[in-house]
Parts: sequence; C-alpha cells; structure tokens
Amino acid sequence: MRIKINNNITRDLKKKNFLVSILITNYNKEKFIKKTLQSCINQKFIEKQILVYDDASTDNSYNIIRKLKGIKIIINKKNKFTSAPLNQINGIIELFKKSNGELIFLLDGDDEFKKGKLKFISNIFRSDKNLNFIQDQPYLSLKKNLMKLKIKNHYFSIWPSFYPTSCMTVRRNFFKKFIKYSYPKEFPNLEIDARLAIFSYLNKNFKKINKNLTVYNYDEYGITSRYPKFSISWWKKRNDAFSYLMRVSKKMNKKFNFSPDYFLTKIINFFI
Repeated sequence: MRIKINNNITRDLKKKNFLVSILITNYNKEKFIKKTLQSCINQKFIEKQILVYDDASTDNSYNIIRKLKGIKIIINKKNKFTSAPLNQINGIIELFKKSNGELIFLLDGDDEFKKGKLKFISNIFRSDKNLNFIQDQPYLSLKKNLMKLKIKNHYFSIWPSFYPTSCMTVRRNFFKKFIKYSYPKEFPNLEIDARLAIFSYLNKNFKKINKNLTVYNYDEYGITSRYPKFSISWWKKRNDAFSYLMRVSKKMNKKFNFSPDYFLTKIINFFI
C-alpha cells in the first residue's frame, strides 16, 4: 500500500476553524467518481479534507482522481478480503487514520453531496455538543424522488430504519469508539452503514433529519446490488446483522431482544 498526497489539501489545525473530513471509498467507479469528488470540492466550506481509498481498481477511476486537486489518495494494490463489505470497512478505517476532521462525512464513490451539505450538517453538530451521529435524506437520481424510510414495528424488528452510507455523518471521537465495535474482519455480508446505525442506536445517539442533502446513484456493480431483497445473499446479510447486533449488545451490556424477525431469519438461514 502506498500513499499519495496532493499539496492543496485544505486544512489548518492550528486555527480554531472547524475542520471536517470526507472519507470516500472507490472501487471501479470511473462512471461516477468525478461527479462524486466535484460535489465535495464545490462545497463552500473552506476547512475540509477529501480523502479517497482506491481499493485495487482496474478501471480508469484512479487516473480521474489523481487529476483533481485537493485530494488525499490512499492506493491499495490488492483487495484485503474477498468480501466487498469488509473491503469497504477496511478502506474507511484506513482513511480515518489519515484524517484530522472533527466531523467525519462518509461518501461512496458513486454518490454525491448536494450543495451546502457540509455547512448545514456542521452547523447542526456545532449547535448540539451531545450529537454524535446524524443521517440526512437521500435523493434517488434514477427515480428522481426522495428515498423514504418505512416505519418499522419494533415488536417485529429490533433495529432502526437507516439510510445508505453516504447519508451518514459522525463526530470524530464517536467514530473512533465505533471502530472498536465494528469487527472489521467479521460478518462478511454486513456493510458499514448497518453496523454504524446499530451502534449509534444502541448508544442512543441515532438521529435523522428529513432534509435532502445527498444524491444516491444506483450502480449495478455496487455492493448493494449484490443483495437483492429476499435473495439468499439478502438473508445471509440479515443474519449477519442480527449476529452483529447480538455481539455488540453483549459487549455493551445491553439487553438483546429476541424478535419474531430474528427467529424467522435464523430458520431461513438454517435451510440455506
């Protein structure tokens, strides 16, 4: 693994300005990555870092990234895992280690931030010192409408509804704590958004706002597309989510509630 740092990273830790870090994972996103990065560069928020983890891409995306100014790039020449979710988590953790921001904005290499997102979200965190996690509402670019969360019956399901990774912003110290509970080498079907949402929910730090600040682009080769609803892979992912929830609950000395959804998932996975 080698690291390349461009000279125009906008940061000044000696000043009392509010620095934020945008962590972006990229694997073969040449179709999207330029718009993704441009949406970050164009944010009218001076004190920002834009960091990209290129996870052994075989397309032209790296060449696109390196031509843009103000980007810190970590290049990984070989995937660490056969699991895409684990590679994603590994990349984000590596980026976090190189970041300095008080706030961590997560962004997939195929999504975009809408104008003013950094400023709007940062102001919310500044006004509430106890806030550690927030998710904004995504705009589905293909369907041209907002993604809406379904209100779950918590008797049947025991975790909260949550939006994709690119909608999540976390305070630095909270994310550092989350890493200790992320189990980045386990639960190969479970993406970081589910882990972070569950961890935040158990810590009573789960917050969402009904403001559209993120553009969600569907990539047919992306991680989410590998888990179509009610497919075998989807049920395996759901099983990993319950296993992760149980592990974290136990570590945090929280009570784990055995819901009907849990038993249904376990029965189906038994026969898969």
